[in-house]
Amino acid sequence: MAKTEFKAESKRLLELMINSIYSQKEIFLRELMSNASDAIDKIYYRALTDDALTFDNDQYYIKVTPDKENRTLKISDTGIGMTKDEMEDNLGVIAKSGSLAFKNETELQVGHDIIGQFGVGFYSSFMVADQVTVISKALDSNEAYKWESEGTDGYTIEPYEKETVGTDIILKIKDNGEEENYDDFLEEQGLKTVIKKYSDFIRYPIKMDVTVQQPKEDEEDEYEEYQEEQTVNNMVPIWKKNKSELTDEDYENFYAEKRYGFDKPLKHIHINVDGSIRYDAILFIPESAPPDYYTADFEKGLELYSSGVLIMNKSADLLPDYFGFVKGMVDSEDLSLNISREMLQHDRQLKTIAKNIKNKIKSNLKTMLNNDRENYEKFYKAFGRQLKFGVYNDFGMNKDDLQDLLMFYSSTEKKLVTLDEYVSRMPEDQTYIYYASGDNYDKIDKLPQTELVADKGYEILYFTEEVDEFAIKMLMNYKEKEFKSVSSSDLDIENEDDNTEEEEKENKEVFAAMKEAIADKVTDVRASKRLKSHPVVLASDGEISIEMEKVLQSMPNNQGINADKVLEINVNHDVFKSLQDAYDNDKDKLKLYTNLLYNQALLIEGLPVEDPVEFTNDMCKVMV
Repeated sequence: MAKTEFKAESKRLLELMINSIYSQKEIFLRELMSNASDAIDKIYYRALTDDALTFDNDQYYIKVTPDKENRTLKISDTGIGMTKDEMEDNLGVIAKSGSLAFKNETELQVGHDIIGQFGVGFYSSFMVADQVTVISKALDSNEAYKWESEGTDGYTIEPYEKETVGTDIILKIKDNGEEENYDDFLEEQGLKTVIKKYSDFIRYPIKMDVTVQQPKEDEEDEYEEYQEEQTVNNMVPIWKKNKSELTDEDYENFYAEKRYGFDKPLKHIHINVDGSIRYDAILFIPESAPPDYYTADFEKGLELYSSGVLIMNKSADLLPDYFGFVKGMVDSEDLSLNISREMLQHDRQLKTIAKNIKNKIKSNLKTMLNNDRENYEKFYKAFGRQLKFGVYNDFGMNKDDLQDLLMFYSSTEKKLVTLDEYVSRMPEDQTYIYYASGDNYDKIDKLPQTELVADKGYEILYFTEEVDEFAIKMLMNYKEKEFKSVSSSDLDIENEDDNTEEEEKENKEVFAAMKEAIADKVTDVRASKRLKSHPVVLASDGEISIEMEKVLQSMPNNQGINADKVLEINVNHDVFKSLQDAYDNDKDKLKLYTNLLYNQALLIEGLPVEDPVEFTNDMCKVMV
């Protein structure tokens, strides 16, 4: 029988189809499942307007039949079928879609969506098959036809015998190659896995003969295998069910089935929107972060479905980075897909859905914070750092969305508190929100810099993560209250007993000599207003704090950015008397004491001593 050449630049387009459009070969099964579902949909729509046609759900299904011996895979449907002319039009012209034409002709606005709109999915079969055979009998027709092709060299159509309405697609699966294993598309388990992954929620049953075991008669502990036809897809997705019918256990089971995580979700968010843009979503707030969450390997995103068919495993555009911990899925009939149905066109619908999802996540986190504090704190310990990164990133453009969700450890409450809680209990005379930075809570508790603020009765927020201070610098203020580090050179706290300025004037020569001794290490040496029991501390001038310097210095692209350090001396401490005496009687000893105090201040800050050998030698000189 003579072959007919494909139309529409067939060879080049078909080669492109097979080699370039789809990223994974298993996609072919998704496309054939979707086409089969579309074919059944067309009968459903006919039944809506044709009184002579009754749509009985039990009669409509898709059957998948692998034959390992003959290396064939058959996908059968009981859909509307095709005439010879429709085979010519739909299979002989690549990128012409019968589903799209059907949708345009009927101008359907509601009901089931027809997703096979591009007319290219069928040809993905050639990614895995050397030969593709289509046998179809159309509704209202007494004749059946067989379409057959081995690829770009064309196709044949001839009359064929088929008793029932519908379509059989038979793929002659390729032999395995050095880098390709096609046997998975003939294995029962491999087929079930792909169907569950992409087509689990197609609205019609997908049936397979599945191997099951049963005990042998009169034989204990012995089993025999047999084939049993089973429906391998769920059909009705959980997100299409009424929320009132679902329990927390239903959502947790869905979370586990989809392998969103090995933990249990702290909260689920079920969204149904039926407006200008229709979509359903189920989102989860996990209890714990995956091991790779704070690494470059982590890939955020939600599963994306179009009319129940999985389009993308990770749609990153649906989540802002700062909510990248959210797991779940979105299903919409209104998305603009590209030709492969694997990616989205970046359009208004996607942006609208993403914006709505962002607002839903934010409001639910806020509700959890207010009404379920224990679980919110669990969430925050796992993902609070991500929220702080969100405040810092993009030049602070998201800070208004996130500032009310932030928490920090409180010096007075001895637990995590929100910024709103901190501000609500500030004394009237307190101007700033005070914070202290360090490696952990215990070390911060012992910092000399906290003495004056704590004695004043002011609450201090403890920053223990690298991003904390960077985020606060970007936030700048909260409810018109500015943030101030306890290490700042000016704490703006009035102290009636403070005589620092007088001491500064009286001992300016001492401080000048000390500054000269460590001139390349600090910007100034001055009397301290903040110290009570400690002899020395480092403070910082300018926007870069000492903690920020430590973070910046640890980065791979370290640019040598340093804080402007000030060495503050407690003039009421006995050590200062020794400094005065050394200035009056032994300038070398003054230099020795200054270096020791500077290195002591470095150690308090958790900074490395620049010359440990010199430091230990200086210690020995004092002891002799």
